[in-house]
Amino acid sequence: MNTTIKKITARQILDCKTRPMLEVDVYTEGGAVGRGSAPTGTSVGMYEAFVLRDNDPLDYKGMSVHTAVKNVQEIIGPALIGMDVEDQEAIDQKMIEMDGTPNKSKLGGNTIYSVSVACLRAAAAAKQMPVYRHLAGENLKIIPLPTFNVVNGGHNGEIIQPFNEFIFVPIGASCVEEAVSMGVSVFQELKTVIRAYLGGAEPLVGGSYGWGAPSEEPQVVLELMSQAAEQCGFAGKYAFALDCASSEMYEEETNTYWLHGQRVPNTEIISCVKALTEKFPLVFVEDMLGENDWEGFAQAHREITRTNLIGDDLIVTNLERLEHAISLNAIDGFILKPNQVGTISEALKTYHYAKSKGLMAIPSGRAGGAVDDVVADIALALQGPISKNGAPRSGERLNKINSLLRAADVNEGSRLADFSSLIRYQ
Repeated sequence: MNTTIKKITARQILDCKTRPMLEVDVYTEGGAVGRGSAPTGTSVGMYEAFVLRDNDPLDYKGMSVHTAVKNVQEIIGPALIGMDVEDQEAIDQKMIEMDGTPNKSKLGGNTIYSVSVACLRAAAAAKQMPVYRHLAGENLKIIPLPTFNVVNGGHNGEIIQPFNEFIFVPIGASCVEEAVSMGVSVFQELKTVIRAYLGGAEPLVGGSYGWGAPSEEPQVVLELMSQAAEQCGFAGKYAFALDCASSEMYEEETNTYWLHGQRVPNTEIISCVKALTEKFPLVFVEDMLGENDWEGFAQAHREITRTNLIGDDLIVTNLERLEHAISLNAIDGFILKPNQVGTISEALKTYHYAKSKGLMAIPSGRAGGAVDDVVADIALALQGPISKNGAPRSGERLNKINSLLRAADVNEGSRLADFSSLIRYQ
């Protein structure tokens, strides 16, 4: 099949939070079509690729992406006509050079990323295979363990829970189907447990569709999750993880974070997390400190030994930032979000470098996701130990979960990833 690019089109659609999002279609001469979009997070790190929006207050309160659509149709599209969708790196490098800025602010990181994803999917479509198989180059042998963001922090009514995500990890599952069943069961049981804790009041729905945190104390939330897991009969078969997203609670003027209802220095965050790792089975803790607190991360990595410290806003899937973190011995891995860096090839380069250094990469979608987020395919293709799949509620999150179930079914002989090497709390 002729895999050279024939046409590229673009449009504005909506993400799961009803915010405008760019969507791109790439057509090849041989008839293959690939579609890509650029989900963004609710919490967006300052070092991520620039999200280009129109800033017209009368159009989706400034969130529209018509300029990005125009950039695809009038600048990027014509420049890529005739290129081969199977040469992902060349296409991505062409767009990077056309933009010419460190953070893709001229054409838009969301613009470039959407085209990058669409080209990837067109290449897979030309081979008549799933994207994950196109990337992996083989049938899957390993299916990553899904994890579930069951309790959401931040602002929930009058409560300010400083940690953003409380994640259930079904470490004792024997297969993907059991892992999903465990995650769903605990999520549903949590409604009963939280309602009882609130004296009969209905739990709130959090910003990422988990249950809204019912307490400002991280320990209380983890205790409630433990209770739910025990009531489901999963004793000895579960663990947790945290995404602190501490940049959201950081105040630059005072160099402090919000914790226990007051502003505290980073040493208090480190002490709090260390105490939690000594009481609860925590597989990883993500973004424990702010995105510029390199020294704090290095200190935390020296002091906290019973979990894996992971960077998200700290790394933003950027190779240079990952290299710096490694030089400081500040982390054990990073969250892989390809749209943060802005192209598929850059994201995969960061992944392969991390793997060569013995660090884990945890693929994750964004809070403002889409049903067809390519991260689901990337998580499968890398055949790593773990993926972040969100709360088992809302279509775009359920689609990521279902993608694991489908892949396990059609890739005969595949098995759930061995998780034992990541456990440090025993």
